[in-house]
Amino acid sequence: MTPEEKKVFMDKIHAFVGMEMAPPTKGPDDVNKAMIRHWCEVMGDANPVYTDEAFAKASSKGSIIAPPAMLQAWSLEGYPMHSPSKDEALLDNQRKLHKVFDDHGYTGVLGTNCTQEYFRDLKPGDQVIAHTVIDSISEEKATQRGIGHFIETVTRFTDQNGEKVGEMRFRVLKFIPNESNKVESAKDEGKPEVPTRIASPRGHDNAWWWQQVDKGVVPIQRCKNCQTLRHPPRSMCGECQSIEWDFIESKLEGEVFSFVELHYPKFPGYQYPLICAVISLGEGTRIVSNIVGCKPEDVKIGMKVKGKVEQVDEKTMLPQFYPA
Repeated sequence: MTPEEKKVFMDKIHAFVGMEMAPPTKGPDDVNKAMIRHWCEVMGDANPVYTDEAFAKASSKGSIIAPPAMLQAWSLEGYPMHSPSKDEALLDNQRKLHKVFDDHGYTGVLGTNCTQEYFRDLKPGDQVIAHTVIDSISEEKATQRGIGHFIETVTRFTDQNGEKVGEMRFRVLKFIPNESNKVESAKDEGKPEVPTRIASPRGHDNAWWWQQVDKGVVPIQRCKNCQTLRHPPRSMCGECQSIEWDFIESKLEGEVFSFVELHYPKFPGYQYPLICAVISLGEGTRIVSNIVGCKPEDVKIGMKVKGKVEQVDEKTMLPQFYPA
């Protein structure tokens, strides 16, 4: 962009700051026991105050409560989110803002971080209404993903009485993908670049895990104090709070706990059909991975699978699972 075009672009995006992202949105379902149970089952959260009526009633809570981390789940639109109206006049401000970015080449989007604050427990029968404001848009930043801007939204959650029950700050990066730059330069040289998978972030607590996978090993972190296994990697044991750990090597034998076939959007570098699954490993932990070597319609809950670490593109080693 020329300096003049850049100024026009910056004025356009900063005009959205302070706007409501959309009208206050009431969740499609009131807080209910079935969704709480499903959440706890998938997350492996066995706290009885969420699902055991007798225990919860005898506790300080007085009744079943929803896990606090479910706060946003109660107001999410669900599957219709992926297909908004094509009439630009009917788009909410978030989609209008993202369209401005897309029109100027910032087609990449990446959720970067989220913080939540809880003010009271939610109980079955409560209604949750989300009030979201576009709080800030950063100046242009150079990131590993590409040149972009961070968009931060603030959501205030209220109940059926208008009482504030929680708040969430959510930040995304809208960026010009580095991959696009590489492909364009490769085209200039007459050498089309083969897209690769999105690189996994390697931070302080998980870089060691990916280094083992690069060697063909899938490790499972183990607390040195109480021997509890945990995955994904983290700095402290959730059972005894010890920060001393080692790991064991997984045999990669397990069964399908949950799965979904990803149809949309399609990402360059991935092979379709794409089955993303939660695998219950024989060692007692779960891992998210892909199921390959069979048709999507053949995948079933409880299906036995066997994994192996494979090179999925020129840069990436990943565990993948096959029907056992």
